[in-house]
Amino acid sequence: MSTLLLKNADVLVTMNENRDEILNGALIAVDNKIAWVGESSQADVWLRENYPETAKAGFDKTIDAAGCVVTPGLINCHHHLFQSLTRGVATGPGKNLFDWLRFLYPIWEGLTSEAIYTSAKISLSELVMSGCTTASDHLYIYPNDTRIDDEIRAAQEIGVRFHPNRGSMTIGESQGGLSPDSVCEDEEFVIKECLRAIEIYHDPDPFSMLRIGVAPCMPNTVSPDLMRESARIAASYPMVKLHTHTSETEDDNNYTVEHYGKRPIDYCEWLGWVGEHVWFAHLVQITDSEVDWLANTHTGACHCPSSNMILGSGIAPIRQMVDKNVRVGLGVDGTSSNDGNHLLGEARLAMLLQRVGWPGFQSSASRFTAREALELATIGGARVLQQDTIGVLSPGKAADFIAYRMDDLAHAGGRSDPVSSLLTCYSGNVWLSVINGKVVVEDGQFLPFELGPVIEHHNAISMDLIEKANS
Repeated sequence: MSTLLLKNADVLVTMNENRDEILNGALIAVDNKIAWVGESSQADVWLRENYPETAKAGFDKTIDAAGCVVTPGLINCHHHLFQSLTRGVATGPGKNLFDWLRFLYPIWEGLTSEAIYTSAKISLSELVMSGCTTASDHLYIYPNDTRIDDEIRAAQEIGVRFHPNRGSMTIGESQGGLSPDSVCEDEEFVIKECLRAIEIYHDPDPFSMLRIGVAPCMPNTVSPDLMRESARIAASYPMVKLHTHTSETEDDNNYTVEHYGKRPIDYCEWLGWVGEHVWFAHLVQITDSEVDWLANTHTGACHCPSSNMILGSGIAPIRQMVDKNVRVGLGVDGTSSNDGNHLLGEARLAMLLQRVGWPGFQSSASRFTAREALELATIGGARVLQQDTIGVLSPGKAADFIAYRMDDLAHAGGRSDPVSSLLTCYSGNVWLSVINGKVVVEDGQFLPFELGPVIEHHNAISMDLIEKANS
């Protein structure tokens, strides 16, 4: 048995049902679970009553979090980890979604197993440093020798809780699709690879560190048959989820109307994509009735504010979704349509965008609070991924928690409400990250491996990819 005590936190944000925030907060973790949460002065009392032998010997590890806000680990519900290899390539000039994709596909054709593995290490490390403890990725392109196994290996080396989704593209330009035929796969092969990944890696345990999802890239990249078969596969296994992009832009909406006579959400419902095991990324260009549909069917939504802004896609109506009890989480999205991997920063932007408003609604500074944004990044993400052991700091939950320093330069003057200041002030990196009971970041230092050599190797792969595509 391994025991850990975190004590003296300025504020410990539980995200429990009552949204309790504990001043001078503490928690005790035993192995990979939280055993107790409360005020620091009561920690020793609780330990003596429940673990008298441990009380005599002392904790295996004690962390003094004075000057910090402690929260549940942040949860990233949508990402494309491989895109860290092409940061800034298409975002600087300013391109909308479809033009951005057309520009980047010729570069991504050169991806290799080593490129997927190394980019995943970089993106996940950056996510962890931002406060992310659970990451869901959507790998939908598999040229050359690439496999979903490559990014799984990277996640396991870091120790992050991982939800990779086996994506796919099967309709190329010759069939009226968006992507080059060279990066499309045979649908029978896609099905075999989805089943292989699930059989080898998927763990439905409530405290699972690795769950596989099935995730065709978007409705305009695969056939209706593959969408239906993906739904059937997910229904055949416990806790296997369905995920895709939809309604990100009006071009998305127009495509399914032109080809299938239905808007994307109606099209997905027609193919069996509905319910708690389904979540969609973006949902920017949706109607009031489609928001109602999400709420009534308990289908999840992932908001990706930076990506939606940088590609000019619009502002998703998150205020409206939250008010109607839609399950909403946050995603960083692709590191080439964001150019960063900072999940706390996404929470801040989500708050700001909802204050600005969206078409048809007046802007209002009171529309979305800092604490609501933090909820999206924690308990909101847990609900979207249907993993009820994370996103909350309370006994029996997973020992996934983080701490941000509030006694630094960026938060000077913000100590009267440090929880709000965490979102309204500049988004920094974590001082501490504990995932599944293991310390991954301590004193602001990333512990799993030395980052410098990985960054150097990553940059070399990136330049080689881009140079070959341009030659």
